[in-house]
Amino acid sequence: MSGLAAVALASVALRERRWLLTASLLGSLSALLLVTSWLLASPGVTPVDALKTGGLAGAAVLALYGLWINDRRRRTEEARHELDRERVSDERFAKAVELLGNDADQVRVGALHVLAGLARGRPAYTQTVLDVLCAYLRRPFSHASYETNPVDPNRAEMLPTDAQWTEEYRVADQERQVRLTAQRLIAELLPEADAVEPAYYDLDLTGAALEYFELSGRQLGQLTARRARFYGATRLDGIRAHRIALFSWAVFSGRTDLHKARFDGGLSLFEAQIHGEWRVINATARRMVDLRTSPPTQQIGTLTFAEETTVKTDHPTDWAIQPGPKVDRMAST
Repeated sequence: MSGLAAVALASVALRERRWLLTASLLGSLSALLLVTSWLLASPGVTPVDALKTGGLAGAAVLALYGLWINDRRRRTEEARHELDRERVSDERFAKAVELLGNDADQVRVGALHVLAGLARGRPAYTQTVLDVLCAYLRRPFSHASYETNPVDPNRAEMLPTDAQWTEEYRVADQERQVRLTAQRLIAELLPEADAVEPAYYDLDLTGAALEYFELSGRQLGQLTARRARFYGATRLDGIRAHRIALFSWAVFSGRTDLHKARFDGGLSLFEAQIHGEWRVINATARRMVDLRTSPPTQQIGTLTFAEETTVKTDHPTDWAIQPGPKVDRMAST
């Protein structure tokens, strides 16, 4: 069907060009006759001069047709090149996604960089690439250091010496480096917090195991991290979430930095577990905040709510919060 459609379009374009050429020739001839006749009626103009001027007028019409044809040909070539670039980009994208399942960790890292490169070169790919990177991080993963030292996995000690366990650790550690690369690329693809009129990209990290996760100074649309596990320090300082940030049932093992974070679309910590230090200096939230969970034992700073923010909490006196005016504080039901 596509081949027949292309032939039909080519036939239509050919008929259109023929019609325009005929019209241009008639227009050129008309210009020649009109200008020559008008000049012949003018006193002091010889027939030769009148004919020369009429010929120039007719030639100008043909020249305009030639310019139009060249411009149309240029735009057609540009459209064809754009289609070729899109085809090549689609092929690179499909190949990179396929390589994410390769056994070699260096191949997976390379595939992640190819995807990030596509997103940088063609913004239309950015959300799709971010979805793929998030999907990669949502894959089941565990590392021995998460069990021995979830607060700071880099300082975890390797206790077992069994050969099989050591091999499993090596494989897990290789995958760990790939995942850290994916996390870093996600942050790099998001616009900076001071960007003017940026695109709002969404992140879905539901159930992901995240290590030293950092989105410092970035802005995004919706951040979904339900049941996510955050190991080591989590840096969300200076972020701006324009839509809701969902951390329901998430587990924060290490220090969490929300200094100057802005949750303009709302914030949910429903049933989240906050074990480490919780820094919310100059952090603000709007619309809805769900704090129906145990408050952190090491909170530094005060979480401030904008006007008319709905706050849900089981422990209204245990959270270091500062509601703005017209805040409706609702107890959980």
